[in-house]
Amino acid sequence: MIQFLKSLYLSPRFFYAMAVLAILFLISYWWQPLYGIVWLLVLGLAVVTFIEIIMLFSKAGLKGERILPEKFSNSDENEVLIQLQNTYSFNLEVVIIDEIPVQFQKRDFFRKTKIEGKNRVTYQYSLRPVDRGEYSFGRLNCYATSVIGLVRKRYTFNNEQMVKVYPSFIQMKQYDFLAIDNRLSHIGLKKIRRIGHTMEFEQIKEYVVGDDVRTVNWKSTAKNGQLMVNQFQDEKMQPIYSVIDTSRVMKMPFNGLKLVDYAINSSLAFSNIALKKNDKVGLIDFSNKLGNYLPAKAKKTYLNNVLETLYNVDTKFLDADYGILQSLVKRKITHRSLLLLYTNFEHISSLHRQLPYLQAIAKKHVLVVIFFENTELKSLSESEATTLPEIVDQTIAKQFEHDKRLMVRELQQRGIQTVLTPPEDLTVNTINKYLEIKARGLL
Repeated sequence: MIQFLKSLYLSPRFFYAMAVLAILFLISYWWQPLYGIVWLLVLGLAVVTFIEIIMLFSKAGLKGERILPEKFSNSDENEVLIQLQNTYSFNLEVVIIDEIPVQFQKRDFFRKTKIEGKNRVTYQYSLRPVDRGEYSFGRLNCYATSVIGLVRKRYTFNNEQMVKVYPSFIQMKQYDFLAIDNRLSHIGLKKIRRIGHTMEFEQIKEYVVGDDVRTVNWKSTAKNGQLMVNQFQDEKMQPIYSVIDTSRVMKMPFNGLKLVDYAINSSLAFSNIALKKNDKVGLIDFSNKLGNYLPAKAKKTYLNNVLETLYNVDTKFLDADYGILQSLVKRKITHRSLLLLYTNFEHISSLHRQLPYLQAIAKKHVLVVIFFENTELKSLSESEATTLPEIVDQTIAKQFEHDKRLMVRELQQRGIQTVLTPPEDLTVNTINKYLEIKARGLL
């Protein structure tokens, strides 16, 4: 009985009918013949309501299931499926209220669908998480009513489901697919002309039309009595590290996503591309102390280690200690490597404090400092200012922009590669810089 009462709900149509009957009772006060008719209508409403209750509660006529992916991709739209099956012989109208995780802060999830008798439907919606971690779904509540529409029966499915949100593997797959499909320009990747012979020697072979005459091996030609050329292949197995600053400067959000999450998504996509090019990839994260350290390896399965490590990376509320980073690089990374440092400098004085450590790292390795344009300040500086407060704000925004350009120049003057990028273009610009360094033979 208690279960029956918990599952029984009166629909808005029932209350509309009760309101009409109350008005008719009021009118019957002045017109007596209406009084008996209204009571007949009340009896008819009770009978119809009782019939619908029997129809809905005679058996469990609705089956449902929420289907979640194995994991969610951070900052991307992730599809959630709801499958409903109507085992009644009559049509149903179903109201769906899904208890989605608290991180999304959605309290108005309310959907309606119709299901024909002995049929099933699939409803689909998407969620875009902006934080990594565990997301818990509550109950899937479905309120079913017949064509009469006076009462509803509540069904609950999937009482508890949990899904983990990982760094954006969807973006990683997109870049991977487009790179294989040779449509790099569609995502902003540049084809960079290779400078000189930045390649490893592979073999000496006979000359064929089309070979570069600059690769002629004259000693072998004289020995064999025919034209021989050196054949080269791209340099492989070069160590490349993604270094992520997880200090407070990386907590700044843009479009709902923290800078550290932009860096994490970029590191994953970039690591995948580097592994496809047969380079070794590693990972370092640090703030006031060292976080994770993954040595550079070239195994294809190593990407899973990178993914699982990035899943647990988070920002701290403290300043970064670049001395710890420089000490780690000196002790652990003994071969010349490419280090992609994801960080952020909002003022030139903060850069000056870290320059000695960055210069020490750049002496033995190819260091690329990747930091972010403040796109909101850029929009402010480009807007039209008419009042004095707007002019002041615009002047300050332009000063910040000027400081960013000064930082780029100071780093380049010290032989440190730089990438200054809007957060949304981070992955493309990082891969472009990697391709440029490979083409120029800097590593």
